[in-house]
Amino acid sequence: MRDLHLITLIIIGANALFSMQGFKNYTLFEKYKFNVRDVQRGEYVRMFSSGFLHADWQHLIFNMLTLFFFANVVIYNVGVSSFVITYLLALLLGNIFTLYFHKNEPYYSAVGASGAVTGILYASILFAPNMLIFVFFIPMPAYIFGIGYLLYSIYGMKTRSGNIGHSAHFGGAVGGLLYALILKPHLITTQPLLIIGMLVPIVLLLVFRKRLM
Repeated sequence: MRDLHLITLIIIGANALFSMQGFKNYTLFEKYKFNVRDVQRGEYVRMFSSGFLHADWQHLIFNMLTLFFFANVVIYNVGVSSFVITYLLALLLGNIFTLYFHKNEPYYSAVGASGAVTGILYASILFAPNMLIFVFFIPMPAYIFGIGYLLYSIYGMKTRSGNIGHSAHFGGAVGGLLYALILKPHLITTQPLLIIGMLVPIVLLLVFRKRLM
């Protein structure tokens, strides 16, 4: 078993403890989940607190497993402090994207660390683009997964397929990518094709954003 850094254990523990409270306390869950109407009313704490709540055990375990597999890549490349900033920035940006694309849906609600975890995943893809990511037990290079999943997220935002926060995933990915580039600007010259490949879905989202709302 790989060695987990203490900060990763702390984040996983915080998600587990807060989510477990939410599982059994409906009032707490409702108070801290992301909800468009309540955020628009000024309850901005939901932009962060919702990232530590989960819908059920399957949701929690999937997110924490993803964090388990990719946290060390980011910590190794940028250190603990920048890892935490990446996590929180991706969480915030994921919810900002969600608020923007669902601003006319006052009852839209969401929970989960998916945006934050996706940000960690995409930062790790920039740092290690040739590592293998397994999708339904099929291995593929990280850079292919990274570009493909961004395109899939746009499709999911358009079709509203599944009970999945596609906008949070996309926003979290953008947060992870941008902060990784701020921390390691040399990647622009060492990984230009990868950067361009990642930019294509982002540009597509900006161009067609009104059609996704």
